[in-house]
Amino acid sequence: MNDNSKGKKITRHEEREQAFILLFEQIFQKNSIDIIAEDAKDARDLIAGKYALKLAHGVEEKMEELDEIIEKNLKGWKKDRISKVALTVLRMAIYEMLYVKTVPVSVAINEAVELSKEYATKGDSSFVNGVLGSVAKSLPDGE
Repeated sequence: MNDNSKGKKITRHEEREQAFILLFEQIFQKNSIDIIAEDAKDARDLIAGKYALKLAHGVEEKMEELDEIIEKNLKGWKKDRISKVALTVLRMAIYEMLYVKTVPVSVAINEAVELSKEYATKGDSSFVNGVLGSVAKSLPDGE
């Protein structure tokens, strides 16, 4: 766990939520994660945790690859048709599934579903779960 600006410990879930907010804002602002994080700190007294920044930077760096994986696992959909919230959550979860070896695939999926329940429309959580299940089956160890 990391500390936030008030010295309170924040959970990994809260850091994922921070990363989600930064990445979601990036869709609209087209700025780097560093600029968005700095603006968030100035405007809202939000200091993103270490893991939140690592996750957001990782997604930013691998965005093209993540989007290709999302496209391959959409059944009858195009990436442009899914909600921005679902897209952001999918990018984060797939990044964790592929690149964060300390996070089990099942945890990445569960966290993504929880974030989509919190921020997306009613049907998005089952949609996110389905896409991530498909991604998980295509992983080398078939988790």
